Amino acid sequence: MSVEAKAAPFAGPAAAEKAYRLEEHIGFVLRKANQRHLALFSARISDLTPPQFAALARLEEVGEASQNQLGGLIAMDAATIKGVIDRLKARGLVEIDTHKEDRRRLVVRLSAEGRDTLARLRLLAFAITEETLAPLTGRERASLMRLLAKIG
Repeated sequence: MSVEAKAAPFAGPAAAEKAYRLEEHIGFVLRKANQRHLALFSARISDLTPPQFAALARLEEVGEASQNQLGGLIAMDAATIKGVIDRLKARGLVEIDTHKEDRRRLVVRLSAEGRDTLARLRLLAFAITEETLAPLTGRERASLMRLLAKIG
């Protein structure tokens, strides 16, 4: 099936004659919103990347996880999460150990330094979310988060 045939049911029959306005398309709008958020994040938290922060935050929630589990919990593929974990380990923010029952499996957990770092950065992370969502009302924020979760 051609790309045009796949797109037709969603775009309607007149779509081929309609001008393509980038700002009317979800990918472009999401990318702009993400760029805004990433700029705010890097301005306030310069010592961690958003994926590194996400890994620390999720480990705080779950206690410990395998590398693959952690990747799934923060929407990252196996190759990407491995690099994130390696960098966090090199900085002493996580510990890697063998699983208690299955010695072939490795588990990742926060180190004391990782817990301290997360505690220090938590308020900044809340402020970044607030600033990212600042143009929206409380109701709009809740709707946006609900709708994005629905398509994510």
